[in-house]
Order: sequence, then structure tokens, then C-alpha cells
Amino acid sequence: MGEMNVPAAAYYGASTQRAVENFPISALRLPRRMIAALGRIKVAAAETNRELGLLEPDIAQAIAEAAREVAEGRWDGEFPVDVFQTGSGTSSNMNANEVIANRALERLGLPRGARERIHPNDHVNRGQSSNDVFPTAIHLAALEAVRTDLLPALVELEAALADRAQAFWAVIKTGRTHLQDATPIRLGQEFSGYAAQIARARELVIAAGLQLEPLPLGGTAVGTGIGRHPDFAARTIARLAVDYGVAGLHEAANHFQAQASLDAVVAVAGAVRGAALALHKIATDVRLLGSGPRAGIGELELPEVQPGSSIMPGKVNPVILESSCMVVARVVGNDATIAFAATTGSLLELNVMLPVTAHALQESIELLAAAVVNVARRCIGGLRATTRGPELLERGLAICTGLVPAIGYDAAAAVAHEAHATGRTVRQVALARTALGAEALDRLLDPERLVEPGFEAPSSG
Repeated sequence: MGEMNVPAAAYYGASTQRAVENFPISALRLPRRMIAALGRIKVAAAETNRELGLLEPDIAQAIAEAAREVAEGRWDGEFPVDVFQTGSGTSSNMNANEVIANRALERLGLPRGARERIHPNDHVNRGQSSNDVFPTAIHLAALEAVRTDLLPALVELEAALADRAQAFWAVIKTGRTHLQDATPIRLGQEFSGYAAQIARARELVIAAGLQLEPLPLGGTAVGTGIGRHPDFAARTIARLAVDYGVAGLHEAANHFQAQASLDAVVAVAGAVRGAALALHKIATDVRLLGSGPRAGIGELELPEVQPGSSIMPGKVNPVILESSCMVVARVVGNDATIAFAATTGSLLELNVMLPVTAHALQESIELLAAAVVNVARRCIGGLRATTRGPELLERGLAICTGLVPAIGYDAAAAVAHEAHATGRTVRQVALARTALGAEALDRLLDPERLVEPGFEAPSSG
């Protein structure tokens, strides 16, 4: 394709420079964990090719050492290619090959660009194709991000919610369905539900993560494995399993499926989206319960972390929760990007929306993990219950449900209607218009009794 001017100080070469000039699209670059994954794959590949006798020991060692430096982040500045590039990620794979080749030459005391000694394609990329390396890197980067960032974050939030559930157990308040008053509930029961929702989200993320363990490596160009040793994939993946500490990593059973689809990535993105939506539900509920403090529900007092207004003195807003909800919006958008990539990026033997998929998935996992930790530490852990919930309970109308076993649905409904119309409490109206005495009403309308699972509720619901 002719000559290409490459900066003299650069470790990358002509392929990378051509990609830089071809794709002046955005300021987005390959995520750090993707660069690390490419480096770690090249380390394992070099060691395997040495073991198979396909690389001279000194060349293999130099490549492995250079690739390890890439994995550690030493050469991140040498990865200038835009995320919006060739759909297979070839530009980024060649970027890695060129940086590693030139750095390996340097380690051997040879000048950069001495391709006859260490060639980016013939040596660094031996037994590989961008078409199996790049999706393998997506799997590995996502696995590490889920394991290192997201799962510990979800565990921390679950623990914070469970702690508040225990702290709030004695607080009985009015429940709400359809944003209307419903039967009583313990504030601790609400928070136990939040903790369980995060636990369930975590379980689904773990289950989806298992879909990433089969790796496309070994399929090379179209899934046939052309150009690689029969043992290359299994041996290289075994090394990656040790490196990443994921014993379940293995070669995909069908390379044609593994390279032509994004099925595993779609599953993980969906589970991450589910966890994000769980966070959104909890954040929205806590914002509602903490609204006020005087003109809203005001049953929770949120930690005051910063002034809420540039014009209204003393105003404090739920900014931590607002921040987390914006992260959720981004995660949902990234999930839509990945779904679009899965449905429209698959052209016969290869998906050609891999770089944007890699960026979207990695961003979602890392953003959500950070938001979850922030909510746990700067909001949930500092929540306090006010006296408002218990104070409003006696004035609530839905406690008339406690009367149904004694006087029936219609009579109880009439009591509630009159209480609402007159501004009196259910207890006051029932005492006046039914044969139930004060002692019976104390028992039937006892908040402790109304929140117990064994409470005799009407069969009609």
C-alpha cells in the first residue's frame, strides 16, 4: 500500500499509523484491560510456540517479555488507534504485534523495524488471527472486570443493604403499591428485599460470566484453524487459565459459532444491565422515601454529602443516587449497542463490530462497579430512619385490611371510605360504626401482627 511515515520515537509501525490516519473518529481508545488481554495472549502464544518448536527460544523469550510489558501498561501510549476502526479489531491486534515486535528487538539489542529478525505477523502473531485473538481478549477482559470489580462491589452493596435491613427491622410503616397506601410493612423488610435483589443480580452475573470461559482462540481466520499448530490453542489457553486464575477457560467447541456470534458477550451484557436496573430500582425507592424533608415522604434521612443548590440555602439533594442512575442509563445504552452489534455486525464467518463491543462491555462493567461501591459507601451505609413512617401508619387507610377477617371486605371498605372522607383514623371510625371494641381493634390493627407472614389476610387479596 506504499510507504507510511511513522513517528521516529514510536514503537508501533506502518499498520498502526495507517489505522490512526484512517479512523480520526473519536477520542475513545481501547480499554486498558483489552490492551492487557492482548499482551497476555501474546505472552502465552510466544511460550506455546517456543514449546512447539515454532519460535527460536531467544525470540520467544524476547516477545514474551515485551508482551508482558504491554500487559502491565508500560506502553499504553503506543496504542493510539480509535475504537471506531476495522470491525474485527485487526488494527488493534496489529498495533499490539508491532509494539511487541519492536520492543522485543530492542530487548535483543537490535534496532526497531528489523522485521527479518522479529516480524509482527510471522513471529508475534504466529498461530493467530485478529479474528480469534480480539474476541478472546474481549472475553478475558470482561471476565477479569466482572471478577475483580463488579462482583466485589455487588457483595459490598448487598452487605450494606442487609445491615440497614437489620437496623430498620423495628420500624413499621405504611407500605405502598401503585404509589398508593397499602398494608403495613417493616422498613427492614423493604431493605431485605433490596439486599435479596442485589444478591440475585450477582448470581445472574456469575452465571452469565461462565459463558465467557469458552475462548475463540484457535479458529484463526474463519474458524478452520488454518495456519496454527493443532496443539496451539489448547496449550495457549491452558497458560491463560493459569495467568487469569480462571480454571474453566477452554477452547470453544465450535469455532465457527465462537467467531461469527457475540452470544456470550450478549449474555454478560444482559446480566450487567439487570444488575444496573436493580440498582436503579433501589436508588429510586430510597430517593422517594427520603424525599422532603418536610413536603415529601420523609421516612428516610439520607447522608448530607454536599450542598444541593446554588440558590436555595440548606437544600440537600440525593446526588449519590442521581449519579448512579446516570450510570445505569449509560449501561442500558451500552447494552443496546452490544445487542445492535450482535444482530447487525455478524457477516457470515465473523462479527465485525468487535471494538465497539469491547469498549461498551468494559465500560459498563467498570462504571457499574464504581457506582455500586459509591452508593454503598456514601449513601446506604449512612441512611437513617425518621419517625415519619410510624407516625403516618395510624393515619393510613390500608390497615383496614386487618378488619376484613372480623367484619368482611365490604364493611371494612366502608370504614376506610368514611375515614378518608372525614379525616378520622380507621380505628376511630371502626370503633364508632362496628361492634368491635377497643380491645379487639387493638388486636386486629396491631402493626406487629399486620406485618407477620402468617397474618390472616382475606382470600380475595
